[in-house]
Amino acid sequence: MPKMKIGFTHLKRIAFLALLGLTCLTSPSVIADEGIKQFKQFISTVNNAEGEFTQQQIRATKQGESQPKVLRKSQGRFIFQRPGKFVWETIKPFEQKVIADGQKLLLWDKDLNQLTVRPASKGLSASPAAILFGGANAEEYFELIPGGEKGGMFWVELKPKANSGSGDLPYSRIGVGMTNGLPAGLELHDNFGTIVLINLSKIRTNIHLSPNTFKFSPPAGADVLNVQ
Repeated sequence: MPKMKIGFTHLKRIAFLALLGLTCLTSPSVIADEGIKQFKQFISTVNNAEGEFTQQQIRATKQGESQPKVLRKSQGRFIFQRPGKFVWETIKPFEQKVIADGQKLLLWDKDLNQLTVRPASKGLSASPAAILFGGANAEEYFELIPGGEKGGMFWVELKPKANSGSGDLPYSRIGVGMTNGLPAGLELHDNFGTIVLINLSKIRTNIHLSPNTFKFSPPAGADVLNVQ
């Protein structure tokens, strides 16, 4: 029986077709949907977590400017437990806390020695923390739009649905960047050209939390403002 000879050019063609087949397995649509997939998994399987954040508030570039202007920087830590409980604590440059205990939203400013208390329903939806740390029913309030891959993260854009109760958010665009099943970035765009960029890190999920984690009592002598 005669031996079959396979030329080098033919081998290269086979290798190319095999590589093409592997490339097709990771199509643009799969990459685009990856952010939505990871975001849904996060909100459905992660009941609580803690981590750290850095935050920048940036003004859009104006005529004659080569780069956007950084208006404010801050860093701190967060803890959350679904549904609707979280602590968003800014450590630098000023010590502030936003605490949601499921019923009330507390805003503590150490420098002012002032605590502002309001119903959670009145202020919770306007907080970046609430976007990630609310209940597992995000699709009731937002349309999830594929955002593709950027900066090593898979992005999903959250578009508020009409008559869903999310219309009081002060943002025209909301982007969540996911990596390895966890949120790693947030982009919040308002209608005035300001962008809030948040990076999340050192996240630990489904941990044991003390019953007092979301309780806060101001020090003696602090001003307490109750806003209805």
